[in-house]
Amino acid sequence: MQEATLSRRGLVKVGLAAAAAFSLSRHARARAAPAEIKLPENIPVDRFDFEIKGIEGWTTVDGQWAVEEAPLGPFTDVDVSMKFRPISGREDASGGIVFRFTDGKYYVIRANALEDNFRLYYYDRGRRELASASVKAPALGQWHTVRVVALGDHIQGWLDGKLLLEHRDSRFWSGRVGLWTKADSVTAFDDLTIRGVAVAGS
Repeated sequence: MQEATLSRRGLVKVGLAAAAAFSLSRHARARAAPAEIKLPENIPVDRFDFEIKGIEGWTTVDGQWAVEEAPLGPFTDVDVSMKFRPISGREDASGGIVFRFTDGKYYVIRANALEDNFRLYYYDRGRRELASASVKAPALGQWHTVRVVALGDHIQGWLDGKLLLEHRDSRFWSGRVGLWTKADSVTAFDDLTIRGVAVAGS
């Protein structure tokens, strides 16, 4: 009967271990669903955009830190989105995405706050319309989202979350991505997001 030979000290240790285990499991249950803590809504927010400013004013604690440019391609197939806010323009108040840009040739998908259309063009020593959709002109001073997906010769375009353009064109197969506006447009851009298949060897 081995259990009967345990010393009082041993029994105390076993008892403490059991009590500790019970206590931990009870606290673990209590921590399973903590209430969310929140700061007041009206406090200021600081955002850091390292494309605008480098790391001046930051203190390096360890390692080597640097801000580097990320080339926007070249890509073959891409899924690109961005936000634009047309601010002003008498001749044009537009924002768009350039894709498969190589040697001055490219596609562009764009929206214009002065026109009730959403269009896809190709450019090769001149701009040519490929597809157009009728829309309510994007409001001046408001943010809008443009997205384009190019998979092989299949091109789709979205404006503010709606699929409006679907076209096939095999003129250009790869190139860089960029942002587009023209004439006297004053346009703000934000949240450029690129998912792309990089050209082999680039």
